[in-house]
Amino acid sequence: MIITVSCVWGVFGKWRQLFYEVLVGRCMAEDGRSRRPRRIILVRHGESEGNVDSKKYCDIADPKIRLTEAGANQAKECGEKIRDMIKTQSEDDEWLVYFYVSPYTRTLCTLKEIGRAFESDKKHIVGVREEPRIREQDFGNFQETHKITAVKKERQRFGRFFYRFPEGESAADVFDRVTSFLESLWRDIDMNRLHKPSSTKTLEVNLVIVSHGVTMRVFLMRWFKWTVEQFEKLNNPKNCEVRVMELGEGEEYSLLVHHTQEELEEWGLDVDMIKDQEQRKHGKRGDMNGLEPGDEWPRSGFQFFENHEETSFLNRELEQCEAEQMATDEENYFLVDGSVRGG
Repeated sequence: MIITVSCVWGVFGKWRQLFYEVLVGRCMAEDGRSRRPRRIILVRHGESEGNVDSKKYCDIADPKIRLTEAGANQAKECGEKIRDMIKTQSEDDEWLVYFYVSPYTRTLCTLKEIGRAFESDKKHIVGVREEPRIREQDFGNFQETHKITAVKKERQRFGRFFYRFPEGESAADVFDRVTSFLESLWRDIDMNRLHKPSSTKTLEVNLVIVSHGVTMRVFLMRWFKWTVEQFEKLNNPKNCEVRVMELGEGEEYSLLVHHTQEELEEWGLDVDMIKDQEQRKHGKRGDMNGLEPGDEWPRSGFQFFENHEETSFLNRELEQCEAEQMATDEENYFLVDGSVRGG
């Protein structure tokens, strides 16, 4: 039997890599600085000029839309709530906060107002990073008021997630760049970039992401593996409304650690999605891949075929029901003033 040098070196290389990962992982666990954030807090920006008057989009570029005075006040109050939540639940005041923010004017201004709440706690702020991949969904360039109605009707027929606005993006496009952002985020976590380099203590890290309505929903969809159908049922967060993903008993992130079931229902989560959040709250990390057959996620395994409703192009009654449902849900995505903005 002939064993080539490349074969031997390949096997040795795999063992060497495994040993390195185990050794480094153990050291990182021992020094206490590789812990994942206790919370990932998603924040929608405060009330903007475009939220109040959709005609602003006709003359002002979307990235330059500013906050209103009310929006600035919302952001300041939001910052105080976030700070109080972190401080009151932290032991011995040993906590850190790291911010990611969309580069749009309204999100940057929102973060500045949130930051006022941390003026006396600046030592706890690890850093702030501007991140273009969590920007607003691109709805096109300058908007023409007379085209808004036609665009909304077309999008309603096509479907929210896949409809791409002229000269803009679809929610599916946002999904792709949010996926890329999450990969970078995990690298930041693995390389301890969310911690203070000089710290030798095990400090609780809180990650705050200031973004937009559509992006927040897509972020949660990507993280929790929600389906397109489930995404399209979600309601848009209100200005400066937060979604707190917090580590549960078994080190899994869940919305039900901080929020109530009633809140999740108001956001548009269905029974299966809420059940999944409950399992994440109490289950151990890794156990989600080994659930009992009756507890499987309804869109995975054999349950996909058991729960998937049959549709037919000839079923006009079903198509009519879907059209009516989309019309009913439209205001959950578009603002009540008729603006095409979702974030």
